[in-house]
Amino acid sequence: MRQIFRGGLVVNGSGAKKADVLIEGETILAVGENVQDMEAQAVDVSGKYLFPGFIDGHTHMDLEVSGTVTADGFDTGTRAELAGGTTCIVDFATQNRGETLEYACKRWHEKADGKANCDYAFHLAISDWNSGVSKELEQVVAGGIHSFKLYTIYDAMFLDDESIYEIFARLKQLGAIAGVHCENQGIVKARLKQLARKEGGRRNVENYPATRPALAEAEAVSRVLKIAKCVDTPVIIVHLSSMEGYEEIARARQKGQKVYVETCPQYLVMDESRYALPHQQGRNYMIAPPLRTKKDQEALWAALGRGEIQTIATDHCSFTLKQKDMGKDDFALTPCGMPGAQERPGLIYHYGVEKGRITLGQMCACLAENPAKLYRLYPKKGVIAKGSDADIVVWDPDAEWTLSKETQQSACDYCPLEGTKLKGATQKVYLRGMLAAENGKIREEYKGRYVNGIGR
Repeated sequence: MRQIFRGGLVVNGSGAKKADVLIEGETILAVGENVQDMEAQAVDVSGKYLFPGFIDGHTHMDLEVSGTVTADGFDTGTRAELAGGTTCIVDFATQNRGETLEYACKRWHEKADGKANCDYAFHLAISDWNSGVSKELEQVVAGGIHSFKLYTIYDAMFLDDESIYEIFARLKQLGAIAGVHCENQGIVKARLKQLARKEGGRRNVENYPATRPALAEAEAVSRVLKIAKCVDTPVIIVHLSSMEGYEEIARARQKGQKVYVETCPQYLVMDESRYALPHQQGRNYMIAPPLRTKKDQEALWAALGRGEIQTIATDHCSFTLKQKDMGKDDFALTPCGMPGAQERPGLIYHYGVEKGRITLGQMCACLAENPAKLYRLYPKKGVIAKGSDADIVVWDPDAEWTLSKETQQSACDYCPLEGTKLKGATQKVYLRGMLAAENGKIREEYKGRYVNGIGR
């Protein structure tokens, strides 16, 4: 069936223009003024914005971590993504110690295939580095995975500098890229021990951000960038949270280094005062890196406004209140992560575009176009253009709505921003031409496909 969207503003990374969009089946056939097709069913989108389907480049669905499993698997997690306007996620398939990369990829396909409500691709998180894994990388990249994740923290995932260097060098050979979680493990461990000695325990969540200071992020960012420079390869800094971390990136760029940067809505709209909430509710906001200060927020918004942060992803890693209570006697045992899949576009529009901090084009770039290009999904994803997938978000700039656990699609039983009123909302979501979600409700279930490496 052919459909033509008339009367809307089509948004791309450089701005917005009035145009008609003609689609047939799963594909966009034409974009332009006064497109004519007598056989097409007209869809009136007057007064609305048409975004390409948003892409969430950082999610953790069905992840075993901290002695539990995230509340959202690919079923409910992608329901939340789709309801908010995200038509493709890039989840972290994770290689545990002793596993092959092939096994890790197979496990993640078993978790996702047939269960996803939006399209999905994979990064691959590497925890174990040896000659066998190095050899196996060639096959993995040839199979369509071009982005990998490394950690400078967590005993189960930590990689030393030698391993990081060797992985960067190997990925450079293969034309792939790594994103790195940057925090200094030694500083964090020392501060946790120091706090336990001083306080006789770690019950008070208000002390949490001090155990993972911004300087611990900045140190790891600086070190990782210097390793990448030694290899002469680009790198992605994921979930950047602090002004200090950003300053290290700015210095490296001034010297000509290519660095891609991702941040998350939580670091733009919430701050560390959440950890002081009564009754230790701060555990519900324990993420890593932690929420920072309002000064850090403004530094990140300013960098976004200058086009110096490329992507905004969720780091969706949800846990129920019961799971968060695993840390009631020691906050260090709290599983770190929060939900955020459904509200990401609304938060960025309301606090970014509506507040004049970023433009419509920048919102599109950070939520769709740039992640599509960075993760090799472009031009099938991330743009409304002839030949692209008909992933289209009909955005109502005047809609007003309130964030609530009662209306979210996530399996998480709390909403971190409960009661927050937003202006601007996803009205309809087309996944490859299908009206898959409308006004926060799912209309087509389990239509997601695996799409890694399709853009080239």
